[in-house]
Amino acid sequence: MLKVINLTKTFQSGDTKVLAVDNVTLEVPTGVFSTIIGKSGSGKSTLLSLLGALDRPTSGNIMVDDQEISKLSDAKLIKYRREKIGFVFQGYNLIPNLTALENVMVPMEFAGMALRAQKERAAILLTQVGLDEIKQGRKPGRLSGGEQQRVAIARALANKPKLILADEPTGNLDSTTGAVIIKLLKDLAKSEKTTIVAVTHDNGIAAEAEITFKLKDGKLIK
Repeated sequence: MLKVINLTKTFQSGDTKVLAVDNVTLEVPTGVFSTIIGKSGSGKSTLLSLLGALDRPTSGNIMVDDQEISKLSDAKLIKYRREKIGFVFQGYNLIPNLTALENVMVPMEFAGMALRAQKERAAILLTQVGLDEIKQGRKPGRLSGGEQQRVAIARALANKPKLILADEPTGNLDSTTGAVIIKLLKDLAKSEKTTIVAVTHDNGIAAEAEITFKLKDGKLIK
C-alpha cells in the first residue's frame, strides 16, 4: 500500500521558487498497477524521485506499508531503497558485461543473499518474465529491447520490494512490445503482491492501469 499525503517539493532556480510537486495526495493499494500521466514539465519525474526516496520532500508524508519513508535517516533510506523499492527505467540500465542472470543477481548480492539463492531466484524471476535459460545466459547486447526490459523488471523484483517504480517503461519499445510489457507489469503486481507506479506520457498505457493520476503543473487534476 502506497499513501502520499500533502506532498510538496520546491526548488530554488536563481531568484525564482519553483513548485515542482504541489500538495499531492494519493493512494495505491497493494497488488495494483497504477500510472502517473502528464506532459513534460508536469512534475511527474520529480514525484517519482520522491516516491523512490531518491529525493526528500519539502513537506508532506510518504507511507509504504505503514512505514513513513520520508522521515528515515540517510543510512536507513539507502537500506530501504535497496531492499524495499524496485526501479524500472526507460533505458533499461543493465550492466553490459554481465549476463541477464547476473544482472538480476546484483540487487540480491548487495542485500547479502547467499550466491546459490541469488542464482535460483534470478532464474525463477527471468522464467516468470518469459526468458528461457539460453537468453538468461546472454549479455544485454544480444537481447532485444523488449527482452532487456524483461530483465530490468526481473531485477526490480529481486528483493521482493513493496513498491516498484517504472519511469517510461515502454518509451524505447514499439507499441506491440510495449503492450506486452504493460500486461506483464499488471500481472506481476498481482502475483508478487507489490504496488507498481509507472510514470508515462502515453494515454494508451494509462488506459490499461487500474488507477491513473493526472499531473499538471505539479498538481493532481481530474
